[in-house]
Amino acid sequence: MERQVTTPQVERLAELLGRSRRAVALTGAGVSVPSGIPDFRTPETGLWAKVDPMEVAHISVFEGEPERFWSYYRPWFQSLGDKEPNRAHEALAELERRGLIEGVITQNIDRLHRAAGSQNVIEVHGSIETSSCTACGASFGLDEVDDLFDERGVALCATCGGPVKPDVVLFGEMLPVEAIERATELAERADLMLCVGSSLAVQPVAGLPQLTLERGGRLVIVTKGETPYDADAEVKLEGEVDEELAALLAALG
Repeated sequence: MERQVTTPQVERLAELLGRSRRAVALTGAGVSVPSGIPDFRTPETGLWAKVDPMEVAHISVFEGEPERFWSYYRPWFQSLGDKEPNRAHEALAELERRGLIEGVITQNIDRLHRAAGSQNVIEVHGSIETSSCTACGASFGLDEVDDLFDERGVALCATCGGPVKPDVVLFGEMLPVEAIERATELAERADLMLCVGSSLAVQPVAGLPQLTLERGGRLVIVTKGETPYDADAEVKLEGEVDEELAALLAALG
């Protein structure tokens, strides 16, 4: 394996993690970019660069225009199915294994944290791992959904024929209460929050770092571009997230 070169900032982050007793990670779309999954808002390349999410990813579109909804989501889900975790996911799983973080709160639906081996993963926006019938509640794995589409390109339940919806949070839907409560609990008790690949701009998840800060915890940020919390961060790393976290593991030894 190529030896990672650490920097004073990475060394500082390693020191903070080593001294922490209740650290938690918070991740956004940027953590999956090295896996070949575009983020949402980057000009030209982001998932929302060429499409209005309100026209394809809103709950009202799923309910009223399922053909339009699935014309966008079906190829996207298919493209996510074969993506693999990158070194950033693997590093976070290793930090949890070592007892250096309590878990991962993620805005991502791509299931890559679990695939990398993270155990305590709170997916506040749901996951593509399953889809469910909105009529009878039957659940279907990602590898089963493609067989549910009718001639219109709409996924229908194999049991009752009802509409099948991905188990992800669409625009216009509330976030799952249990996930938000668990995320809030971790943020409130954390003495260190490691924010990776997130602009920290989308509420209510963007409010979690503030909970940590208000209770005397510290904040570190590993992401490209500015965030509302840059001035509050003990450390801000702006390199490639997989390289920065691999260097962190090297610094930890």
